Amino acid sequence: MSDKPNLPLIVGVTGASGLIYAVRALKFLLEADYSIELVASKSTYMVWQAEQSIRMPVEAEQQELFWRQQAGVDSGGKLHCHPWGDVGATIASGSFRTLGMVILPCSMSTVGKLATGLSSDLLERAADVQLKEGRKLVVVPRETPFSLIHLRNLTTLAEAGAKIVPAIPAWYHHPQTIDDLVDFVVARALDQFDLDCVPLKRWQGH
Repeated sequence: MSDKPNLPLIVGVTGASGLIYAVRALKFLLEADYSIELVASKSTYMVWQAEQSIRMPVEAEQQELFWRQQAGVDSGGKLHCHPWGDVGATIASGSFRTLGMVILPCSMSTVGKLATGLSSDLLERAADVQLKEGRKLVVVPRETPFSLIHLRNLTTLAEAGAKIVPAIPAWYHHPQTIDDLVDFVVARALDQFDLDCVPLKRWQGH
């Protein structure tokens, strides 16, 4: 792996099903000693309760401990969590330099708002900043099937410069566990930032 960048990566987590994608991404990023600015949308709290019967704390300081516990990484890397409603946070400004932002999983509601330039919370504002500053924005939508509205909104984001990495795993690396399937998607999303920290058996050709 090349020298680690000094700039942080923004990780956005929405209320789409599949929070395991965010957890696995954090695990590998923190283990590789990267700096992360994390913001979870308001609906993420409800999804944690629905999928894992776990209550995610509201306070930013407690959230850092919470995400580290879920990722199984007590130390390593830098993790700074932001309240979803804090639109005055550092990541809400283009003057705060970052590697870009990855949103995983990304709900279709978030996709729709980003495609129309609406910023009703910090996550959406941070994503809008990446687009206006010409930085990398990677969206990992987790929905099926896609409606025509979903597809048009995703196309709009792609035309604006975002990379769309659907949560669709592959099988050529012979996955044995659910984590193997999740990690493939996480690796491909982080590939967009040239971050190679996920142990993935990559395609070597025939």
